[in-house]
Amino acid sequence: MGLFSIFFSIYNIMGKKKEESYMTLQDLIREVPDLETYLRNMPEKLWTRYTIRVYPPGTIIHQKDFRLESFGIIAKGEHRVINEFQNRNVYMIEKNEPIDFVGEVTILAGMEKTSVTIETLTETTVIYFSRKDFEEWIEQDIHFLRLVSRKVAFKLYRSSYNRGARLFYPPQFILLDYILKAAHTLDIEHKKQVVIRKTRQELYEECGITVKTLNRTIKKLKEDGIISTQKGKIAMSLEQFRLGRKKIHHYVDN
Repeated sequence: MGLFSIFFSIYNIMGKKKEESYMTLQDLIREVPDLETYLRNMPEKLWTRYTIRVYPPGTIIHQKDFRLESFGIIAKGEHRVINEFQNRNVYMIEKNEPIDFVGEVTILAGMEKTSVTIETLTETTVIYFSRKDFEEWIEQDIHFLRLVSRKVAFKLYRSSYNRGARLFYPPQFILLDYILKAAHTLDIEHKKQVVIRKTRQELYEECGITVKTLNRTIKKLKEDGIISTQKGKIAMSLEQFRLGRKKIHHYVDN
């Protein structure tokens, strides 16, 4: 059993994994108006056949290799999709924001068991329908089927675009590319200095680089003046950010 499988089992036993919400679907649509686009043609009977659940950060809401009984629409909250292996290694596939789905790939593929694990990063609100109801819904509502299919296709496009980079680029490129993207997200061009508050374990899971190699790579980037560290966390100034972008172009051009 993988590390996250163990965690998931303990979490269930402790009864902390979810909180059923008393809000109605109409209440949630008022909070998240974009939901209306997805639900406008939903079969009438489903307006009384759903469950809304609110999860705290760090909750496993979708477990790899479990039988899938329901489909979910993530209305609020960020989450990450990970793959866990028998040797306890964990690899982060992607991070997603709402509106997103839970279980759509498994159902569209006609499979019984899930292929990935989903963990919440912030408080997350999910609308659940039974698998059977979802399958009937997409047969009747081509508009909704297109929206679900477009999301699946977007994720495939995004993952395919950079697939193989870890095989053909050195760890220094992989980590630097990650740092530059994180610094950009943190608005370094306005803040002038940012700190990437990730643990080594999180960097390992998100970059696919072993902790030992990660430490060596961080040391090398520091020696090259591309990053610095603050209390063990990676820091980057705007000047270092620009230097790092030049270094990335060097890898790509060669």
